[in-house]
Amino acid sequence: MNIYVLVKRTFDTEEKIAVSNGKIQEDGAEFIINPYDEYAVEEAIQLRDEHGGEVTVVTVGEEDAEKQLRTALAMGADKAVLINTEDDVEESDQYTTALILAEYLKDKDADLILAGNVAIDGGSGQVGPRVAERLGINCVTTITDFKYDGTNVTIVRDMEGDSETIQTTLPLLVTAQQGLNDPRYPSLPGIMKAKKKPLEELEIDDLDLEEDDVEPKIETVDVYLPPAKAAGRILEGELTDQVAELASLLRNEAKVI
Repeated sequence: MNIYVLVKRTFDTEEKIAVSNGKIQEDGAEFIINPYDEYAVEEAIQLRDEHGGEVTVVTVGEEDAEKQLRTALAMGADKAVLINTEDDVEESDQYTTALILAEYLKDKDADLILAGNVAIDGGSGQVGPRVAERLGINCVTTITDFKYDGTNVTIVRDMEGDSETIQTTLPLLVTAQQGLNDPRYPSLPGIMKAKKKPLEELEIDDLDLEEDDVEPKIETVDVYLPPAKAAGRILEGELTDQVAELASLLRNEAKVI
């Protein structure tokens, strides 16, 4: 199987976000592979081990994203590709990222493309389906189980309060939901091997794209943190007194009744 995995560099889930002048501050922040993308990487490795083939991880970003690609290689991926947009793309959105990825993938004869269901920073869940649409292949989102018998693919996908079973064929793009598998931690031998695995770096020019082609369709007007929540209040006294005080607070302070 010729498998590609789309990964994104995101803030560490433990990182405290700071905003200044309408922009998220990245200086000194820790970054990781988007957690949902780790499920995609793990599933790709398992499928390769079972059916043969090769796993290539791909990201769109700047030079710093090489660290996350090396992590995916240490997990067991075979090759990595960094499409470096540092000098060519000032602003980007889901349209930009999907266009670049689809342009790269269009002649790769991918049997299967995996991506995370959403990125924990933007949370739009658009890039995977947009790539599939541009490539003209089927797409199944939020998958929690994937079985391939050499011909047909049987997928279980997560739905609100339920699940759905789908049968389809390759080529295919799927997005991974939590519960699909348990992503492995890179082992020390894996980390050492990752240093010698191929990591190709491309630019927009290498994909026959111009800067005008990848201009975002979305304009970010402002970025700000939600207002700080007021401290909670513990009511004391008899239950009847607490109920009366609560009703008074809801009416006079919160003004919700």
